[in-house]
Amino acid sequence: MDFAYDDRTEELRAKMLAFLHEHVLPAEPVFHAQHSADRPWSRPPVLQDLKDEARRQGLWNLFLPDARFGAGLTNLQYAPLAEITGRSPFLAPEAVNCAAPDTGNMEVLTLFGTPAQQDRWLKPLLEGSIRSAFCMTEPDVASSDAANIATRIERDGDSYVVNGRKWWSSGAMAPECELLIVMGKTDPDGPRHRQQSMILVPRDTPGVRVERGVHVFGYTDAAHGGHGEIVFDNVRVPAENIIAGEGEGFAIAQARLGPGRIHHCMRLIGMAERAFDLMCERVKRRTAFGRPLAEQGVVREWIAESRVRIEQARLLVLKTAFLMDTVGNKGAHTEIQAIKIAVPSMAEWVIDKAIQAHGGGGVSQDFPLAELWAHARTLRLADGPDEVHRASLARRELRRYDTV
Repeated sequence: MDFAYDDRTEELRAKMLAFLHEHVLPAEPVFHAQHSADRPWSRPPVLQDLKDEARRQGLWNLFLPDARFGAGLTNLQYAPLAEITGRSPFLAPEAVNCAAPDTGNMEVLTLFGTPAQQDRWLKPLLEGSIRSAFCMTEPDVASSDAANIATRIERDGDSYVVNGRKWWSSGAMAPECELLIVMGKTDPDGPRHRQQSMILVPRDTPGVRVERGVHVFGYTDAAHGGHGEIVFDNVRVPAENIIAGEGEGFAIAQARLGPGRIHHCMRLIGMAERAFDLMCERVKRRTAFGRPLAEQGVVREWIAESRVRIEQARLLVLKTAFLMDTVGNKGAHTEIQAIKIAVPSMAEWVIDKAIQAHGGGGVSQDFPLAELWAHARTLRLADGPDEVHRASLARRELRRYDTV
């Protein structure tokens, strides 16, 4: 691996850093000031201002490797750019149209969508004129095992009828959300990984009922479009809304989650770096027991250990991005699982130490640390819990010794 960024990455990285410091970070207090308590998932006007500026600067759809639809960057090129957006994870990703779950949904439509599906849904998502939600997790089953999914997608003539209940449907609470990608069973008696399918459901379809927004450690997570609990009650959609055919849901989910996992990890490194900066600035300014906090031994241990953990995680993410580019997602499966285990825990640890260094301020709304910590902790569950990734990774490692 060449650890130097190529010329295009350096150019985009410089532009992204300038955009972050000149536009995004100053917009954070404006975003909170404009936020309406009676419309908790609305998009404050400053966000549209940021989107307009990002498009003007060419910082748009950077995550898509297919140059027909996005910037045509490799995973390795995109990694440092996503890391920068992670420094303001509740504003920057959406400002450059690189926010989950829309990124994953756009990837699904890019890889598996028909021309008609792409024209109807991918185009406005690429333009940022609508948002979307991904409906996979269910409240009544352990959804870390996709075979447990109980939502039914049943063929009825030239339509499919969807029945079930979903929650943690990220993006569903945003007023701009117009599309739901729903995973359910079309063949409950088929082979374990051929039972599921995915289908496109317009949010305004009769029978779709968004019952509530699910909070994250008390936060609405409005910047991500919230997380909805949704009932599908005899929801009828045209048969052409099925994605890639019946039985392809599990394969589509795996194709979607691979890039999604590494994108989360790229941004988590930026979140850890933001927390690290805040910690170092804080301990240089504060004094306790007669000397600056920065001179306290335990604080220096936090700083040294944080730097080591961040650098280790970044290198593993870059290796994973390199492998995804060169041998494909399947060839990088072990590394994708490894970063999904290691990076959220790293970020959670670093942010926790930054909170500790801030004292009471660290858990208040005066700093972004509490919300950053909640996000990092949540990502130890999202896209598969730590335990599932560890079990799967261990199985893959042990297979190499089957002939011993």
